[in-house]
Amino acid sequence: MIPSNPRFPHPVPLPSERERETIAPGVSFITSVRQRISGSPPAKEKEKNPSSSLWGSFSSSAGLGVSLRRLLQWKVLGLLLLVSCLRVTGADLYVEAFDAANKLYAQGKFTESATAYEKLLKSGRRSPAVYFNLGNALFKAGQIGRAIAAYAEVERLTPRDPDVRANLQFARNQVQGPTLTIPAWERWLKRLSLNEWTFLAVATVWLWFALLITLQWRPDLKRFLRSYIFAFGVAVAMLCGCLFLAVRTDNFAKTAILIAPEATIRQGPLDESPSVFVAHDGAEFRILDHKDDWLQVSSDPRRVGWVRRDQVIVAPQS
Repeated sequence: MIPSNPRFPHPVPLPSERERETIAPGVSFITSVRQRISGSPPAKEKEKNPSSSLWGSFSSSAGLGVSLRRLLQWKVLGLLLLVSCLRVTGADLYVEAFDAANKLYAQGKFTESATAYEKLLKSGRRSPAVYFNLGNALFKAGQIGRAIAAYAEVERLTPRDPDVRANLQFARNQVQGPTLTIPAWERWLKRLSLNEWTFLAVATVWLWFALLITLQWRPDLKRFLRSYIFAFGVAVAMLCGCLFLAVRTDNFAKTAILIAPEATIRQGPLDESPSVFVAHDGAEFRILDHKDDWLQVSSDPRRVGWVRRDQVIVAPQS
């Protein structure tokens, strides 16, 4: 079921006091860094050695080179401090914007809350928590299709999250009329992300190659290694096949999710074409073809037609 409050499982923490002291350009911090970079002696030692002063360094060509090098080091240090401060400021602004969106959700302003979450996503913060809360806000606002699209994106990022899967299935159950039925093998593939399938396939291939190399190096172990080589060979074939299907599903088998309250699926890519069937908000279709501003979609082999592109969201979104 849809939770009453939005979830933020991994908030961006504000910097601790120690981190703030490190980032803040304090006098003691700058002094210590300057001494480490330039290798200059402490202030007391400089008083005993007047030739190490800045004026003395300009008295010769060698001293001029040292001064220029120190000036460049100071510029690099200042740039690093500026970047660090900007990063902390950006994290603070992100937390404040997320908290503001959560407050709007708690106040029952679901449309405004969804808009705030979408602004966070447009700023480049593609966090599963933001997508999850966006799906909750959209569902509460009555935008089932957009909510399903948000939940589907979270499922791609965190495929084994039970809350995400439960909310996605709950939203899909609210859809009226014809919609796409996800095959069992595709649901099974989605239990792992594309990166996880890639890691498993590559790791298994390398282990298989290692066994083959060991066999060439130690032929006397042939009887012992033969069964392992066969088992890893089968595993390589299966995992590479799963990886191929996962890549194909993620990049090529795209889905269109209807976001309009109601849409007429037509026989051709024209507004004057005869109607095939009527779909409702949240209906999902497999994309077969496209032409201009139209997409050819199908919910099952018996229902194939064209829908306007501005009435759907294409998933995956990335």
